[in-house]
Amino acid sequence: MQTIRGRLTAWYSAALALTLAAFAAVLYLDRRSASYQDLDQRMRSEASLTAGILAESYRARGVLVRADTAGRPVLIPDVAALLEAVPEILIVTARDGSLLFASSDARALTFQQVEQLRRIATAPGSGQPPGSFRIEPDGPTIRYAVRYLTDAGPQFGAILAGANVRSAELGPDQLLSTFALVLPFGVAVALLMGSWISRRALGPVDQIITEVREITDGRSLHRRLAEPLVKDELGRLAETLNQMMTRLERSFAALRRFTADASHELKTPLTVLRAGVERAITTPNLPQDTLATLEETLQEIKRMTELVEALLTLARADEGIAPLHREPVDLRGIVEEARETGELLAEEAGVQMEVTTPADPVVVSVDATRIRQLILNLLTNAVKYTPAGGSVRLQLGPANGKLTLSVADTGIGIAPGDLPHIFDRFWRADSARTRTGERPGAGLGLAICKWIAEAHGGRIDVVSRPGRGTTFIVTLPWEAPAAKS
Repeated sequence: MQTIRGRLTAWYSAALALTLAAFAAVLYLDRRSASYQDLDQRMRSEASLTAGILAESYRARGVLVRADTAGRPVLIPDVAALLEAVPEILIVTARDGSLLFASSDARALTFQQVEQLRRIATAPGSGQPPGSFRIEPDGPTIRYAVRYLTDAGPQFGAILAGANVRSAELGPDQLLSTFALVLPFGVAVALLMGSWISRRALGPVDQIITEVREITDGRSLHRRLAEPLVKDELGRLAETLNQMMTRLERSFAALRRFTADASHELKTPLTVLRAGVERAITTPNLPQDTLATLEETLQEIKRMTELVEALLTLARADEGIAPLHREPVDLRGIVEEARETGELLAEEAGVQMEVTTPADPVVVSVDATRIRQLILNLLTNAVKYTPAGGSVRLQLGPANGKLTLSVADTGIGIAPGDLPHIFDRFWRADSARTRTGERPGAGLGLAICKWIAEAHGGRIDVVSRPGRGTTFIVTLPWEAPAAKS
């Protein structure tokens, strides 16, 4: 099971089921042993009662045995009638082992089965403990007690009192059947109770997970978990997580301050360097190698300036001090402005560019400068990663009650493993991750695009297939104008 709640429920149910099963087994064995002890005691009592009847009858009558019509010794009818009152199996044997009396239950057995009992009763030995015997073939198991007669005359040998063990096992078996019927109900109740208990016990954990999941980036580290009044394990966990988030918040704040301060402080010396290099390039009669070096230096200063500007933008966004100057504008105008720059880049790279905008005005309250920056970043990336002869398509239009701006190219595409990281700062899919070479860049453009889209209440998505091209889709909230009546 994938959840602690499910495992706790299963463990609780299994523990309760095993406990009930063990309790049933112990109770069954105890009741079975007690039933056997009661049966043994009853057999001894019946044997002793029979011995007492025969002894008293012998003292009162003298001879208790006579011959029947076949000449076999049997008990006289009066004494036999008294013994008929003794329940279950009762056998009385003579001194020579012959059968003198068999109760009605014994007479219901076959001759061979009675003979087996008679052989057990012969020469039993005084004080022999009760035992069990299975009557063959396919007969019942008999629990018996044997008593040797000493005071009922010289003709008597022993008495065997027995009973079917089924009478002793019936009660425990019924108890076991009852437990078998109750056990599924008990397991069902255990599942319900276990699920309820685990839900109540782990409810605060789910709440902690939900609250921590909402802390998705450095801008939400100011949030804290609600700490329960009871300082149990969950209370200490919430307190520890709050302390950890406090430390993270301080670290992120320090990092943002450092990035913002460093970016701000670097702008002035970079501006001075750029001005100095541009002035040096205009110096007449410069050697060709010096001029080439100055041009390369100027390009690097420009890249460094763009990097500093991007860092400063993101740092201010993280601090929440990068306000948007919203005003109603027609996005078609911003797209047309970006189109001019994009076509120049596309012409230099040998890429065809196509721009599609709706015929009606698309008026949205946005920061025009930031939206222009977003579009240019996407167009620049599309041209950069599209080989010569490819195409880039920019399309603006409404879709599903919102406004979408898509930039699609036929370039090299993005590998599936790289898609989750493309909006990360300083991340580039190039294996070398260099800022110089065939496709230079700092890896901050898409991160800025993501911030601009989210700052306007929208989102940015990407769809790409390696070798088939990439499409970035920016979705912005938009209220379509009411239709004129």
